[in-house]
Amino acid sequence: MDVRFTEEQNLLRDSARTLLERECSMERLREMIEDSGGYADRLWTKAVENGWPGLACDVEHGGAGLGMVELAVLMEETGRALMPGPLFSTTAIGGAALTLAGTDDQRTRLLPMIADGRLRIALAQLEDSASWGPEGIEAVATSSANGFTLSATKRFVADGLSADALIVPALVGGAHTLFLVQTNTPGLSMGAIAYTDRTRCMASARFDRVEVSADAVLGTVGQGWPLLERILDRAKIALSAEMCGGMSRTLEISVEYAKTREQFGSPIGKFQAIQHKCADMLVALESARSATYYGAWAIDNDEPDAHRSACLAKAYCSDAYSRVTTESIQIHGGFGFTWEADCHLYYKRAKASALAFGDAAYNREEAVRELLDQP
Repeated sequence: MDVRFTEEQNLLRDSARTLLERECSMERLREMIEDSGGYADRLWTKAVENGWPGLACDVEHGGAGLGMVELAVLMEETGRALMPGPLFSTTAIGGAALTLAGTDDQRTRLLPMIADGRLRIALAQLEDSASWGPEGIEAVATSSANGFTLSATKRFVADGLSADALIVPALVGGAHTLFLVQTNTPGLSMGAIAYTDRTRCMASARFDRVEVSADAVLGTVGQGWPLLERILDRAKIALSAEMCGGMSRTLEISVEYAKTREQFGSPIGKFQAIQHKCADMLVALESARSATYYGAWAIDNDEPDAHRSACLAKAYCSDAYSRVTTESIQIHGGFGFTWEADCHLYYKRAKASALAFGDAAYNREEAVRELLDQP
């Protein structure tokens, strides 16, 4: 494993940061989250022009053909900016699902649509139990004349309102199966959910005897859980990279504030207690980066510990991001949780991200379970 970034990876980081500083400043972000869609069409258009949705799609299908490490580099920058919109779900989940399990026809038709921004995909997995494990999927799809009839209610669908299609896990004959369902399908209704993190819109999806064709199945009927687990590994690493970006920017904000805020005639950054907080934040950030990029490399190279590494990266980053943003608010004092301050937006993203794809305890348990299952 080479721990140094390549010239191309550094160029990707620099170009992404430049674009997001221009198009997704904190002022623009506040404007976007007031919109019903939670993001601006202009920002999505710029992302598409730069090839971000198709970053990990095959070159033959219109993508850039890059790997998980490059996707993590991009996601770290979007996390710095708290970028709203469907990029994460479409790129880290939708593109991964089609690449891993799509038929030749599905990949030929749909991956170019992801790459050029015409197809936005979200994951509709969680149900009333709010469990990310296989036991949490109770939705049922029954065989019908033209394919399957799907009945379910899915909760907390990230970026669901802006999605053109949903990846929906359901049970067929008691076995997990993945479906790709268009959001305009009759019988499917979407509704917004009020959520702590307003930079990432949440929705509920109700499937009332929705008819889906047989070619809407991703992978093999009854073999959906191993596939979903691989998709979630990629989502966990992408989200961990986002969290690293958020931690990085939170630390910068805190250090800048500590240099200018004065108490007793001196900048608070001169106080040892504040210095210790900032030092601890930096250690947490660098440790999180190490775990995240190792997990990305492990996935790219099909390492035996790829699943375990993704779970441990997600677990560590969940705790670290919450801890770093909490310290940032402490450094800012009472001002830190006001609307005018930026650090409370990162704090809310941290709390929401900690729950996505399983909290820290769940992911540590997953890692231990895999370790114990090894011969």
